[in-house]
Amino acid sequence: MARKPAIDPTTESLADAAHRRIEEMIVTLQLPPGSRWSEEGLADKIGIGRTPVREAIKRLQADYLVSILPRHGLMITEINLHEQLLVIDLRKELELFITGRAARRIMAADRERLLAAANQIDAAGKHGHVELYLREVFKANQLLAKAAGNPFAARSISPLHAMSRRFYYKYESELQNLEAMGKLHAERARAVARQDERKALGHATELMDQVESYTRRIFELGIGTRVA
Repeated sequence: MARKPAIDPTTESLADAAHRRIEEMIVTLQLPPGSRWSEEGLADKIGIGRTPVREAIKRLQADYLVSILPRHGLMITEINLHEQLLVIDLRKELELFITGRAARRIMAADRERLLAAANQIDAAGKHGHVELYLREVFKANQLLAKAAGNPFAARSISPLHAMSRRFYYKYESELQNLEAMGKLHAERARAVARQDERKALGHATELMDQVESYTRRIFELGIGTRVA
């Protein structure tokens, strides 16, 4: 069982911690698609009270990872390959918008944090640590969205990132491209940290081209439509 990341009370509320933990468990399929849960069951599982978990569930519902079942708790949403292709269409545009603004606006403290995340992403990709890779990509995406300074774009891209990371976790063993994807994420983050907008946009475009390519590959192989 994966170790629960500690809560840093100086930077993270209980609701944020509950969201991060449950979201990671959904992304890494510890909470399988189609499984049903109660607030109480999730609260017990992550060791955080029901009120923060309730707030986290609302956010996860907005991110299309959870469906509320009236009087029957909640269900973890299924992975839909056709929807994933639609996710990529919108994500492409938002990634470029956020990357460009972040490169122009990022502050010194966030540059250091983004460089640290980039190094972790690169190392995780090289050593095949997919859970660490996804955790650091989550962190880098949050830093980029913060640096871009547009809360509407940040809220719009959040569910697309969550759905994409879960999709990648499910099919990474078929793709065997963790090192290459880690390098693309890391180079985009480093270019933003250096405030090199041209290179950052180039890496963002290359990253999204690869994301679309591997998604279409899964689609064409019919892997995502196989009956278990």
